[in-house]
Amino acid sequence: MTTRVRGVMVAVMAGVIAAIAGCGQPQPASQNAAEGAARGFVITLRTDPDPVRTGENTLEATVVQDGKPVTDATVSAEFFMAAMPAMNMPEMRTTADLAHEGNGTYRGKGQVAMAGAWDVTVKALRGGQEIGRTKTTVMAK
Repeated sequence: MTTRVRGVMVAVMAGVIAAIAGCGQPQPASQNAAEGAARGFVITLRTDPDPVRTGENTLEATVVQDGKPVTDATVSAEFFMAAMPAMNMPEMRTTADLAHEGNGTYRGKGQVAMAGAWDVTVKALRGGQEIGRTKTTVMAK
């Protein structure tokens, strides 16, 4: 390998490492759940199908405060995919409202436009004020 080719490869790898290091990483759902638990809230998310697929998916969130189901919240799940300028794709965002089904369980349908990594934020509101949230990343197929 010539010195010039080696220098180009090192420059490319340095750029890739810098790009990866500069990307904000979402906190793992377990870390968010631990932080929420410290405030007395735990929000979990399940999907059907699991893993998420492109198109319509059923979302189920369970909201618990101090070990008791929260039955009077407004719950939503927001899916977000960052823009991909190299592919000429803008950011994508879709929100699904989840209705209370009983015992702190909220369900609804959400749309996933394409395969790939989606950041998901589940929020619970009471009286218009946020009472809890959790963030995770799902890989849609």
